[in-house]
Amino acid sequence: MNVQLYATSWCPDCRRARQFLDAHGIAYTEIDVDADPAASDEVLRRVGKRAVPQLVIDGEWFQPYKPGRGLLIDELHQRLGISRE
Repeated sequence: MNVQLYATSWCPDCRRARQFLDAHGIAYTEIDVDADPAASDEVLRRVGKRAVPQLVIDGEWFQPYKPGRGLLIDELHQRLGISRE
């Protein structure tokens, strides 16, 4: 599985996404949208807004949070094939 995390260093939801991936042993490549203007533009083009975190799982874009709801734990388990046990 190829996982990319588009994130920033200051974003609390990005921090939670990193913690989730790390806790479940999911290897990922992090792309800092603050440091890479082209990555920021790619998020805007793909998602329609500058919103992070964004995950790209085997080429499929997925926003792993919802404002006011936080990190989408159930959806992350399902998309990444992680058992809830």
